[in-house]
Amino acid sequence: LIFPERIEENLSRMIACVGDVDRLRPHVKTHKLPQVIALEIKHGISKFKVATIAEAEMTAQSGGRDILVAYPQVGPGPNRLTELVKKFPHVVFRAIADSDCGIDALSRAATAGRVEIDVLLDLNLGMNRTGISPGKDAEKLYRHIVSAPGLSAGGLHAYDGHLHDADYARLTAAAEAAFVPVWNLRDDLIASGLSVPRIVASGTPTFSILAKRSDIELGAGTTVLWDEGQKTLSPDLDFLSAAILMTRVISRPTEDSLCLDIGHKSVASEMPHPRVKIFGLEDASFVLHSEEHLVVRTPKAAEFPVGSVLYAMPRHICPTVALHSDVCAVRGGRVVEIWPVVARTRRITI
Repeated sequence: LIFPERIEENLSRMIACVGDVDRLRPHVKTHKLPQVIALEIKHGISKFKVATIAEAEMTAQSGGRDILVAYPQVGPGPNRLTELVKKFPHVVFRAIADSDCGIDALSRAATAGRVEIDVLLDLNLGMNRTGISPGKDAEKLYRHIVSAPGLSAGGLHAYDGHLHDADYARLTAAAEAAFVPVWNLRDDLIASGLSVPRIVASGTPTFSILAKRSDIELGAGTTVLWDEGQKTLSPDLDFLSAAILMTRVISRPTEDSLCLDIGHKSVASEMPHPRVKIFGLEDASFVLHSEEHLVVRTPKAAEFPVGSVLYAMPRHICPTVALHSDVCAVRGGRVVEIWPVVARTRRITI
């Protein structure tokens, strides 16, 4: 269940936090929905961050005008991105790269397609997932982007998803320390005569911290829908839950347990339990989670006969949305529309 009014309130709070809507670049991977893109555009947001070519295409189809594909493009990726650039000439598509071979692959595809692709250097701030550490090697790689045919150097991408701490002071200190090398790299590149048009940064936990800087774009995504995990990780952030799961009791296997129909195929299961917060059963313990089943133990089991409807907030909303082919938009307590989750697919037309 998706609540559009709550999404709009979250967007208003995001804009109020940054002060300038042009600094927002919300991540589409959280929702993958053209209707949410429309709400964001309604609020003046024109820049977006995506993880897949399908998300990029959906965002362009929905009116996005500046789209950063924040995932290294390898294999068929550079050619698919080139096709996107050709199909939507009125849209600026940007890519990231963190290696010579990645830059060369983008350059070959752009040159062959007779287009130009804006490329941001992807930096590793300690998450050790993608990116190159800020420093001399990063400066050399940025120069490679500058000189590569078919590419333009679009700045720096610095995702800090490993930074999260419920203690705001500790999180602030960690974020400030992590970004010192980024600011230094930017200053060194500019001092050497190179342009660094933008820095795209921020995960959701550091959103309000990095929003205090006026010289970066913020790419938070979970703030749009919110979830139970982020609520716990970031108690300083004030956003509304705008997406929940409706579930039913399908069995009462023992006197003190209930089986619900939100298995691995309904709720993201990469996190440890509790993977959902079940309203009215907040104290239940989690016994079994499998493909179609979630079994919980509770002394209140007798209060929920088979068929009872319950509501649950996922711990991690982004991969949970991706498990569903469509969502139900709720206004005034009633489902008013069914929205297909368009960009959960790997491919739309390109």
